[in-house]
Amino acid sequence: MSPPGPRSLRTFVCALALAWPLGQGPAQAASAPEAAAGHIAELTARFLGARHYNRRVVLDTMSSRERGDHGERLLNEALSLRGRGQPLLNDAISTRTLRAYIDNLDYHHMVFEKADIDAFETLYATSLDDRISARDVQPAYDIFNKFLERLEEKTALSKKLVALTHDFSLNEKLVLDRREAPWPATPAESAELWRLRVKSELLQEKLNKTASSETAKNVDLRYERFLRSYREFDATDVLQLYLSSLAQVFDPHSEYMGPPSKETFDINMRLSLTGIGAVLRSEDGYAKIVSLVPGGPAETDKRLKPNDKIEAVAQGDEPFVDVVGMKLDRVVSMIRGPKGTTVRLRAIPNDAIDPATRVVVTIVRDEIRLKDQEAKAKILETPLPGDPKRGPSGKAKLGIIDLPSFYADMKGGSEAKSTTRDVARLIDELKKEGIDGIILDLRRNGGGALTEAISLTGLFIKEGPVVEVRESGGGMNVLKDSDGEVLYAGPLVVLTSRASASASEILAGALQDYRRAVIVGEKSTFGKGTVQSMIDLDEYMPPFFRTGKSGALKLTIQQFYRISGESTQNRGVIPDIHLPGVTDFMDITETALKNALPFDIQKPTEYARLDSVTSALHDLKKRSRSRVSSSPEFAYVREDISRYKKQKDDKTVSLNAGKRLAEKEADNARLERRKKDRLARKAAEPAFKEITLDLLDGVPPKTSAKTELATTGETVVVKSTEVAKSTMTAAAAGQDYEKAPPVPDFVLEETMAVLSDLIASTRRPGQVAGDSRGRPARP
Repeated sequence: MSPPGPRSLRTFVCALALAWPLGQGPAQAASAPEAAAGHIAELTARFLGARHYNRRVVLDTMSSRERGDHGERLLNEALSLRGRGQPLLNDAISTRTLRAYIDNLDYHHMVFEKADIDAFETLYATSLDDRISARDVQPAYDIFNKFLERLEEKTALSKKLVALTHDFSLNEKLVLDRREAPWPATPAESAELWRLRVKSELLQEKLNKTASSETAKNVDLRYERFLRSYREFDATDVLQLYLSSLAQVFDPHSEYMGPPSKETFDINMRLSLTGIGAVLRSEDGYAKIVSLVPGGPAETDKRLKPNDKIEAVAQGDEPFVDVVGMKLDRVVSMIRGPKGTTVRLRAIPNDAIDPATRVVVTIVRDEIRLKDQEAKAKILETPLPGDPKRGPSGKAKLGIIDLPSFYADMKGGSEAKSTTRDVARLIDELKKEGIDGIILDLRRNGGGALTEAISLTGLFIKEGPVVEVRESGGGMNVLKDSDGEVLYAGPLVVLTSRASASASEILAGALQDYRRAVIVGEKSTFGKGTVQSMIDLDEYMPPFFRTGKSGALKLTIQQFYRISGESTQNRGVIPDIHLPGVTDFMDITETALKNALPFDIQKPTEYARLDSVTSALHDLKKRSRSRVSSSPEFAYVREDISRYKKQKDDKTVSLNAGKRLAEKEADNARLERRKKDRLARKAAEPAFKEITLDLLDGVPPKTSAKTELATTGETVVVKSTEVAKSTMTAAAAGQDYEKAPPVPDFVLEETMAVLSDLIASTRRPGQVAGDSRGRPARP
């Protein structure tokens, strides 16, 4: 195996550079980000490595020879980045890095055995720091190779277990959450854990009424896919996982982003890419087409269809490169390319009668706008609540702006994509429509560009501070809106969830501190109160060394505070009006992340509260509590919360077919009751008027396909630890909503009621919808 080349070794430099903990005070952290960027520039300029080739990791072949002399030079130089503070690496960091790496490989403690862990701890627990200082990353490969060896064994064992006859009348249980459980002490104990796991999956197939002839095949295929995903790791992947483990010891949000990750970050920030407009996923070694982006080159060409499988890719007139078994991110990068260039795809049609049929499709790449991630709005007319003293209040027009992220094209320019510019256009249109109030929906907004959060806040206030930022050196910097203008001064409600993070929390926190808006949502937002800076490593490479993309370094360099002085870190924004949800009880926020910085408070900055909502807030809370307590939908939520909490505490699932069938029948009966109840009280669907940026540009509406792309670096991907990682059967946490027919967005409906109450509280007698006279003056 050839030396891994510059990409993987730069990864190591990056991980060391990012490992200055922001929370340890100015003496240690003073010049870390600046020093990191400067030293990385120097190091990459020196590096003369071979072009990196994709290689599959094979057992016992990953050795120190892969590092090469250039790697040793880089690693030696990287250690100079430690700066003025305490040594970056010590025995305590070594122990934590080892555990993080092992956990990242074997999250459920099911693959390794105790003897493996004991051996790793003996060899590496207090020596990883010394090995890193000695330019030795061999432990990363040794541990991974042992993991792959064990995974091969467990996969072979699972095949034997699948073929056995299992007794589903026994009262056995499977522990689903093994994150804190010890590794199996013996091979026999390990085999028993896998027997229970395989039995659980076979039982699930049985409960799903899978044909008996397909049951074993489905379970076997599942384990084969899992093994294949790790067999596809190359030297770079292993090293990146190892270095990510080191970075996580200091901060959960700093990381090295390889070229594919950096490209996806840029795509999601500018909401566009150049390619063919196809959404792919990996299936059985093939890149399978999931959907085509409306209006994209592939959809316009009409020869590729969903479920077709891509077998080979060629650039222009160059020969085809077989992509079967290739990692999906590499296939995607081969299909993407500059606008106007040609890519050829050899595909297996899904509807081909002859399995040997292949089609060759030539497509010219074009720019694809990710329109489903743009801000959009809708208008709804709704009755206002009556007032005992004033009588009926009439109707109001509500404007609802859905904002999935704070996107911005980092390259700038007059035509650059901007969240603030897009939202401003939507607000202008809403005002032309005569809306009486606005809801800003941030429920699925995990963050984005800090600058956009500040400028967007400025649309609703005249001027003033928006957020305080503590630099890595300890100094405080107040970031302000200073344009002196207000685009919208009317009633405003911000809707949040546990997934609202980072830039969303800056906006919501500022509007809450100014008392400019009512914040409605789950018990808190995510709680990410740190700011990351993106360092593009390509910028530090001399032109004659630029043989390929180098990726980027995402460094935590700042911590932000609300203008009230409170941090959102590990706490989030607490809503003015709480709407209960199952996620209130899930470990899915910053507090669940290891090594997250603690909550703290700084001296508040000077600002003048607008008090736009202060006088109405008490009555708004009272009315909302009354509606929520009598709402059938929120009654379902309370029922789901009770069931989820019980299941979360249990952390096991029964392997008795009779009990599981009874549970499933009870779940189905409960869902059926809800379905009938909803049908019985079903009212007429509200008539929304949609407003999109395309419509404002004069583009006729077109059916949109969801583009499933990775999130930006700032965005926090929120998944239930229990559901997503331990496969817990948490029906209350998600299955109810997946199995049941579409349900009304009762959270949005209640938020609309809150906004209606707010509008009614500011409307004078006789005022009609769309008439802004009589609203309280706002700066």
